[in-house]
Amino acid sequence: QGTHKAKEKAEVNKSTRKIKRQKGTGTARAGSMKNPLFKGGGRMFGPRPRNYGFKLNKKVKAVAKVSALTSLAQQGCIKVIEDFSFDQPKTKDFVKIVNSINTDGGKTLIVTAGLEKNVYLSSRNLQNANVTEVKDLNIYQILNSKNVIFSESSLAKL
Repeated sequence: QGTHKAKEKAEVNKSTRKIKRQKGTGTARAGSMKNPLFKGGGRMFGPRPRNYGFKLNKKVKAVAKVSALTSLAQQGCIKVIEDFSFDQPKTKDFVKIVNSINTDGGKTLIVTAGLEKNVYLSSRNLQNANVTEVKDLNIYQILNSKNVIFSESSLAKL
């Protein structure tokens, strides 16, 4: 979100005394030193903090997700494995499985059907691995990863 802000006429800390008389000077009317005409005065319609987010239709999001997955599939970066779960969280076991799938380096996204706690705990110490549920899968995650590994049950839910 935006954090830019400029003080406007009402927010500037200056005197509110009338600078010069209203008529007879030949110059513009001036109420106080807060006026944007003067040095140190407030900014006229200055920038305000605001939310830069915008609404995107559900159908557009769905088409984008399909397009991103299609692009990765054409490059051969999507792999499907049978459902995997660990008895206990071990990073060594997780690395062994990911390396056996022959991912060619880069970030790897693992998509599971539900919350696989041990899979998540096994992968969270790795910099280039990210585990997510199929219901939480978004376009940014797909585009940000070089390899995507689906479990069979997650592919059925997709």
